[in-house]
Order: sequence, then C-alpha cells, then structure tokens
Amino acid sequence: MLAELKSRAEKFPLKESRAMVKDLMKANQAIYWFDFLFSLILGASAFAVTVISETFSPLGIVSYFVATFALYRAVIFIHEIVHFKKGTMSAFKLVWNVACGFLVMVPVFMYQGVHLDHHKRDIYGTRLDGEYLPFGAQNPWKNVWYVISSVFLPALIALRYIILTPLGWLVPPLGRFLWQRASSLTIDMNYIRPPYGERDGKYWRLQEVCAFFYGWTAIALWFYGVLPTKFFGVWYMVMFLVLFMNSIRTLSAHAYRNPGEEKMSVVEQFHDSVDVPGNFLTALWAPVGLRFHATHHLFPNMPYHSLGTAYKRLKDNLPNSHLYLEATRPTLFYAMKRLWRDASRSQKS
Repeated sequence: MLAELKSRAEKFPLKESRAMVKDLMKANQAIYWFDFLFSLILGASAFAVTVISETFSPLGIVSYFVATFALYRAVIFIHEIVHFKKGTMSAFKLVWNVACGFLVMVPVFMYQGVHLDHHKRDIYGTRLDGEYLPFGAQNPWKNVWYVISSVFLPALIALRYIILTPLGWLVPPLGRFLWQRASSLTIDMNYIRPPYGERDGKYWRLQEVCAFFYGWTAIALWFYGVLPTKFFGVWYMVMFLVLFMNSIRTLSAHAYRNPGEEKMSVVEQFHDSVDVPGNFLTALWAPVGLRFHATHHLFPNMPYHSLGTAYKRLKDNLPNSHLYLEATRPTLFYAMKRLWRDASRSQKS
C-alpha cells in the first residue's frame, strides 16, 4: 500500500498545485474573529439554557446539541492557532485561551508543537507522531475502542488540571510525568512529549495555572451556591459529545496506512489523508476547514476559510486532477467504511 502511495506521489503536480493557490494563503482576520466569537457566544448561551431548563425537556435537549456543535466549532480553532505564523494574531490566541481554552481545560500549549510535528516529513506517520496510529493496518475493533474511550476523557482532563496539576508543582517527578504523558492532544496513548522547547510556545506554565484556576473557581462558585450541580453534568456531557465527534472526525481524517516505520513526503501525506467536501452539514462534524484535511496537509499554512476555494480550484483546473481526487471521500460513512475495510484486509494478509 505504501509503495502505491510513493508511486502516485512521484506523478503528483505539486508545483502546479502550489502556483494555483498561492493567492489564498493570507488569513482574513475579520472572518476568524466573527466566526469564533459567534460560535462561542451561541455555544455559551445554549449551554446556559441547557443548565437552567428542565432536564430532558425539548428545550433542554435542543439547547444541549446547539451548545455542543457551537462549542465544538469554537474549540477547533485551536488547530488554526497552532498554524499561525509566529508573531501574528497574538490577540486572537489570547482571547481564545481566556474565553474558551481554559473553560474546557484545553489550553493552547497542549497542541502547540505537538501538532506541528504531525506535519513534518521525518515524523508524520511514524512512532514519533502522537497524532497518528495505524488504524488502517490494525484490528478494526481497536478503532471502535478509540471512539468509545472518549467517554472517559472529560474526567481525565478535569483530574489532570484540578487535582494533579498542583501536586505536580510540589512533586517534580509527577510534574515531569504530566508534561510527558498528560499535556498533549494526541491519539497515541503511548506518546511521550519531548522536553519543553521554544516550539511549545511561551507561558505554558501560566496557561496550566489558568486552567487550574478556572476549574477551582467553578468548584468554589458551586460551593457558595452560585453554580448548580447540573452545571458540571452539562459540562461533562458537552465535552463528551465534542470529544466523541472529534474522535470520529479523526478516524476519517487519514487512511492511516503507515505502520510506523516509513517517512512520508508532503504528497504521500496528502494521499494518506482524506477530504470529505460534503455540504454545510459536513462542517458540523468537521468544522473550521477540517473536512478538507488532505488539502490542509498539502498547504498546512493555508487559512481554513480558503480551503474550500483551493479544493474546487484544484479539482477543476489540474490537468490530472484524478491524482488530487484520490484523497476525496464522498461521505463520512464511506470514509469510515473504507478505513474498516482496509484494516480488515490488513489482518488477513
């Protein structure tokens, strides 16, 4: 399978592709601000309605799903933030952390550096890539377990920041363990984060403190009767569904054919990744441009609002567009079905 990828990669018109989209690389800050703030305000408002409405009432159920999808979109902006050119859109990054990241206990530093490794030729798809597992080359039932595990993740996130973080400050070995094994948004549970460096961004410790402070502030507000107990139940259920949807999106983001030994070029990464252009509903489970994940791997620094235009332009104008469209799947169901088929076949061969 990997030999086929390399063969197709040699024929792919990468130079022509880059020339066609070079005018799409500049981010429109107004789009970023409006999209993020609208998603955040809508999500927070729906969250509040869910908390104060009668449990399992029609209003409560509708507001729960609105809160989940809107906050999911707001949270996913972390993916864009780590791709910002150094020194740009610093205010956006700060506001995202303060208004969103600390509230969901996923500060930017948990993705900074780690995700950029996922795009490096020497790391993508190898055992050093925390965002890659051979889902397409292992027992398919392991993929099911990966999705199911999202049930426990909100509890682990809360435990990490509310309880273990202050203990890590007092006990250095625990602090090192938290940095290595509990400070990265990855899918590989065996991933060990390298020692802190410039690539991880500034002020990671301050971000950790803020997430800890937000968590204990919520507990204090509950203790003094300001927040109802239901607030924490709704927070958990929203976070669970966000992580559940993101796990399904993650499975559909790549073909995951690399067992971990091969290094892959940019074009090979592209053909090992997946575009699901779909329609406006696709943006609910793959928000902020992530339905064009393969195209993103071709142009990692392209702003999310340009990916759809780039996809259409390349599809319509590349002389051998079939090489480009090989990374496209028509639907999420098809992408998941193909991943299951590839994984099943790999077990029989």
